[in-house]
Amino acid sequence: MADLARVAARVWYGRDVASAVTRALLSPVALLYGAGARARRALYDARVLGSQALALPAVSVGNVTVGGTGKTPVSSWLAERLRERGARPAIVLRGYGDDEPLVHRLLTPDVDVIVDADRVRGVAEAARRGADVAVLDDAFQHRRARRDADVVLVSAERLGGPARVLPAGPYREPLSSLRRAAVIVVTRKSASREEGAAAMRRVHEIAPNVPATIVALGLDELRRVGRDESVPLARLAGAHVLAVSAIGEPDAFFAQVAAHGPRLAIAAFADHHAFTRADVEGLVRRTAGVDRVVCTLKDAVKLGPLWPDPAPPLWYVSQRVTVEAGGDVLDHLIARLLDARAHSTEQTGPRRPS
Repeated sequence: MADLARVAARVWYGRDVASAVTRALLSPVALLYGAGARARRALYDARVLGSQALALPAVSVGNVTVGGTGKTPVSSWLAERLRERGARPAIVLRGYGDDEPLVHRLLTPDVDVIVDADRVRGVAEAARRGADVAVLDDAFQHRRARRDADVVLVSAERLGGPARVLPAGPYREPLSSLRRAAVIVVTRKSASREEGAAAMRRVHEIAPNVPATIVALGLDELRRVGRDESVPLARLAGAHVLAVSAIGEPDAFFAQVAAHGPRLAIAAFADHHAFTRADVEGLVRRTAGVDRVVCTLKDAVKLGPLWPDPAPPLWYVSQRVTVEAGGDVLDHLIARLLDARAHSTEQTGPRRPS
């Protein structure tokens, strides 16, 4: 799977002749995929395909590409802001593998996490458990669930290239679909502030009537897996580090780690990879002479239980969400959800799916 992910990334983003030829060969399939996606959107827009009301006011956090934009940290951040304002949010997600719900429970331990591929049923369960607002992680394309707002994330690292749809590119649907959003969030990991601003300008060109914001997803401090121990990222400078990643955009994570000055070796796996003992044994063999092994929080929840005591300690970093521009846009969104929550509970009680 890791090899497949690397091949896909090379085909989607590569500038060599082989990548271009492969994209050309895949273009007929991409045309069929795009036609199917357009037909589905048209059926929903014409209300031929129906959507269902949810049991709670809800916001989706999604994207138009395959992985890597920061849905998990932004969804958790949004749920935490709602909780701070007096709401009882729940995070509802499909749950590709066990890593996403585990990460949400670590990032927002006071927020209920519901895993259900059927978002309508998942939100109903959240209401039954006492939630009064729902955050739907990765649900922009799940139009059967009728939510109050859609937040769509766009990666500043990837927005500059052509928007090729699957399988010739990473796009689930064209960039014009951003016009369906209530809010567009440009996320910036390894991209510079200038690149983030350029991405924001392109977003405004594509969807001029949709408010947008820029969020930086920076690395937090280093935390040791299984211990209550943390050290600043400055400790990476000059150290020999093995960085491990099984996320949607591993290159951005590796670039973030490299920016802190280590001598870096990398180990990339496919997104949502289910680590095995054989994988861990292979990683441990690569730790000779390594000062630190560093992974993401998403990887740590899977690697931690398998990591042997004799091996060098395993450290992880999570993404810290920092709003750099358009904070008023997110404030307005949160106020809108809180207003919907108050109206729902005070006027009619919890909503009931239709």
